[in-house]
Amino acid sequence: MKGDLFSSEHMVQPATAPGMTVENSKCIRYAVNGEMLARQGAMIAYRGNLQFERKGQGVGGMLKRAVTGEGLPLMAVRGQGEAWFANEAQNCFVVEVEPGDEFTVNGRNVLCFDASLSYRIATVKGSGIAGGGLFNSVFTGQGRLSLVCEGNPLVIPVSQQYPVHVDTDAVVGWSAGLATSLHRSQSIGSMLRGGSGEAVQLVLQGEGFVVVRPSEATPQKPQQH
Repeated sequence: MKGDLFSSEHMVQPATAPGMTVENSKCIRYAVNGEMLARQGAMIAYRGNLQFERKGQGVGGMLKRAVTGEGLPLMAVRGQGEAWFANEAQNCFVVEVEPGDEFTVNGRNVLCFDASLSYRIATVKGSGIAGGGLFNSVFTGQGRLSLVCEGNPLVIPVSQQYPVHVDTDAVVGWSAGLATSLHRSQSIGSMLRGGSGEAVQLVLQGEGFVVVRPSEATPQKPQQH
């Protein structure tokens, strides 16, 4: 068969390096030799000798379930082979986490990551965050983390002089050391009269950066199992 579908743009080539690479803007390829972790339901294809283990509510070290604002479940992928991961054709990006780094990420934006990374669940300061979730995953250690985002994200520098206000439904993540708080931009009376629709923002202060997607959160679909 011939045609544009079979061009080099779409044809998968042999892996040239172990671990995580960007296959295309919507998909991550992971050459597995041991173990890695991914969002449940994100695997779209694989080849080789791989086993997929769902990680539920149970206890158990690094492979505990990451309870985020959306209750994101994880799976462990073990063995030797290649797997491809994607989520609703969202754009995929890779973050290199180095020793001493700490990256706070909204669980809805996590696609997959190296087993060498550690994560913990942290409560975002403030109790009024709705779509953004009260819980974020904090990644540390050394390894690669893949994120998904609707559209191309904005990476906005944060400084002591210029704190950044972000919509809680649009924030993807932020660097360590930033202080978070909630800011109400309109009065209760204004809200009752309709208001602007942007009543509460997450404020980030300090030195670092925040990643924001160019759209607000949409309702989550039920998990497919």
